[in-house]
Amino acid sequence: MVGLRVWERYLGGWLTGALGRARRATIAIGYAGDDAGPAETALRVLGEHAHRLGGCRLSVLVLADGTEDLPARLGAVEAKLPPQVAVHLMPGAPSQLPVALRAAGAAGAPVLSYLAAPGPVDPVALTASAGGRPAEVLVLSGADTPVRPALADAGFPLASEVEWAEGGGRIAFGTGSDRNLETFKEALWAVGAALRDPQGLPLRTDQPVETAPLGGALLAELTRHGPRTVTELRRYAVTATAYRAVDAVRALTGLLDSGQVSRDPQQGRLGGDVLITAG
Repeated sequence: MVGLRVWERYLGGWLTGALGRARRATIAIGYAGDDAGPAETALRVLGEHAHRLGGCRLSVLVLADGTEDLPARLGAVEAKLPPQVAVHLMPGAPSQLPVALRAAGAAGAPVLSYLAAPGPVDPVALTASAGGRPAEVLVLSGADTPVRPALADAGFPLASEVEWAEGGGRIAFGTGSDRNLETFKEALWAVGAALRDPQGLPLRTDQPVETAPLGGALLAELTRHGPRTVTELRRYAVTATAYRAVDAVRALTGLLDSGQVSRDPQQGRLGGDVLITAG
């Protein structure tokens, strides 16, 4: 499953950053059904990064309806983890996440959550996932369930949401870090997913990138809201479209070459503080 591959790639980088600045951290996993994939993936990644844990304490919370078989399914992987990793399996829906995080003593430390549901993601779980310092969440939901507004309501300053072009469904990410948001997008593109571009057309991330649809979206944003810096347009591309920050720079270069936008200053590198104006 593409979503699990994104989860795997992002989690590995997150561990390095989170444990480099904190003595404890929490990974919270909540989903419907009896699929052990998200938990198995998390424990496998932890095993691969065990040498980096040092004296850090890491809690892994698994909230799922079908936890009866999970101890046996996860036991072999869990047995290889260092003693400072505590794995807690709890029956129940993701709505129990606030209680689970309090019981694990997650307050005031980094929290990375994985939440998946065939329909709308529970708003209680989203709000609880925003309580970490810092907090980030990866969300998988149904195709007809917009997630980005819910992430903003839950308290995430930055959020991105992308619809799969094949198989239905959406993947979303909430964070407070521009850098980590871009890292999520890079992880999404690295797994070769088929996404939907701003025009609703399939966007193959394993093929040469066509940035014309993104250029049209950036031009529309400039027309609606007036001049924007390159930094602001990069953020718009990452949060509001399926594209990455690096694609925004390529799209802006195309718009400049065609004379559809202008820049101030007119010379020099297309850096973050350059002001772009439509027309």
